[in-house]
Formats: sequence, structure tokens, C-alpha cells
Amino acid sequence: MSGSAPCAQWQRATGRAFLPELVCLGVIAASGGRIVPCAPDNIMTERTKTWYAAAMPRLRRFPSRHSCCLTLLALCLWGPALARADAGPPYLTNDPGTPGNGNWEINLAAMPSIGRGIASYQLPQIDLNFGLGERVQLTYEIPYVLKTQDGAPTTSGWSNAYPGVKWRFFDQGEGGWQLSTFPQYETAGSLPAQRSGLAGPGGRWLLPVEIARSVGPLNLNFEAGYYLQGVPERIVGLVAGTAFTPRLELDAELYNDHVLGSSPEVTTLDVGGRFKLSPALILLFMAGRSLGGNGAGQVQFMGYFGVQILLSNYGRTLAQ
Repeated sequence: MSGSAPCAQWQRATGRAFLPELVCLGVIAASGGRIVPCAPDNIMTERTKTWYAAAMPRLRRFPSRHSCCLTLLALCLWGPALARADAGPPYLTNDPGTPGNGNWEINLAAMPSIGRGIASYQLPQIDLNFGLGERVQLTYEIPYVLKTQDGAPTTSGWSNAYPGVKWRFFDQGEGGWQLSTFPQYETAGSLPAQRSGLAGPGGRWLLPVEIARSVGPLNLNFEAGYYLQGVPERIVGLVAGTAFTPRLELDAELYNDHVLGSSPEVTTLDVGGRFKLSPALILLFMAGRSLGGNGAGQVQFMGYFGVQILLSNYGRTLAQ
């Protein structure tokens, strides 16, 4: 399913959209086309109800499989832009952001990925980031993987590591265009890990470009990249969301990872967010699945559940 298909059909059905209508449209789609109270009285106006009455005959034909996506989009667009919503953990897509000079960003998480007859669990997924100047980030990522498969014994071990350097080479400030590149090197896994399917042979470079921009209350992050050497593979990701309060951010992500010349092609949709416990401690959460059904090679469930620790002054103090 194309990521733009629900929006295009929505526009054809309604002809126009403004914020009060958009806030409630997803709730109407999810409730089978019924007009239901879904916003305060100062948002759910008589003008809004009149608009719905004209649009309902075609909105009722909106495919039910798109209802949850439409609801999510409405939620992401509603709410004040109190802070920038970014990609990066807990999402697969990266963003142009960096920690700042002398600051650490440490992400520790559990990442389950479950498919037909097979499951892997990154326990933990370790992601270490250090700011070198205001626009450069040094990164080291590595997961410890537990793998289960029908008819085979459970295996575990360290997978491939990903050291890398991010450089934000264009920056218009908060809300403006931000562009970066984030080359990472996939190291070779150990021979036992390769034999168990926990790691690949490595020796590949990932060369991506990240783009971020704010459009009204919505923050958009896009990444596209390609693996050089070894197995040809390309990635494309898009994250859209907003900060609903100074402590809570919610986002949606579409992500495609395709090994060229092989099948299946896997496109996933997930939702997630960040909840700030303190300036130095943030809860990270995400859950999603493949849009390609439950066939072989498709992801029936994936998630990210972890914590982000922010340190300043070269790691000597917690972020304030």
C-alpha cells in the first residue's frame, strides 16, 4: 500500500480540510462514519458538523483498513508545536539532530521483531552518541540478539556493530530546513553469530541522507540511504509527529528496507513517542508491523521499549 494513498483518497472524498475537521476526521473513520464528540465544543463547531454532513456519503466508503492510519494522522496534526518532534530512537529513521558539543546521548532498549515462525529480540539494543562540536555526532550501535525459530534451538549472541559519524551540513534553525549525512560501517559479526543467523558478514558502508522540516504543527523527518559493498540494500524512512505537551511527543513512521534483487519487500508502519521524565531521562516507545500481511519475511510485530539518558559536560553531569 502506498503511503500517500489514504491521503489522496481522503482529499478526493472531502474536497478540503481545515484543522477542526481534521482533528475529528480520524475518529469518524474509526467509528464507521458516525459523527461523535471528539473535541471540545470550541473545536467541534456547527460549521464542522455541517461539513461532515456533506462529506459523510463518501467518507463512509473510506476503506476500513485505512481508519487507524487516518486517526493517527489526525492526532499527529492536532496539538500545539511545543517542541520539535524528531526521528532517531525509538524509530528506524534517523534525523539530522546531534547532542551538542561534549554531550552524550545514550539509548538502551529492548527491540522485539516477530514474523511467521521466527522471532528475534535485541536485549539490549545499545546506541551511544557523542557530540563533537554543534553539528557532528560520533555513534556506536550494537545489539545482543536472542533468536527463536520453529524447529530450531534458541540462539543468542552479539550481532553486527555500526560505528558512524553524522554531520549536519545545512541548518536553518528550529523549524527550518536541516540536512545531514550519517555514514555508518557495518562490522563483521563473529563466525558463531554468522552461522546462527544472528549477524551478517558485514564489511558494508551505509551512506544515507537525512532531511528535517517543520510544516505548521507537524514535524517531518526523512531519510534515504544505500549500502555499498556486499549485498545491495536500500532504506527509505519517514517520521511525522508533534509534541502534544512539553513532556509528551507522538509520531508515526513509514519505513522501507529492501534487499535489491530479492523478495519480499518489507514496508512497516509504526507509532511511538517519547515521554520526558526529567531533562536527563526520557522514556522511548514504539510498536508497529509490516503492511505486507503475514507472509514469509514480513514483520507481524516490531517494537522499541527503552530509555534515553542525556549527559552534559563530557559525561560528568546529567543534562539540565
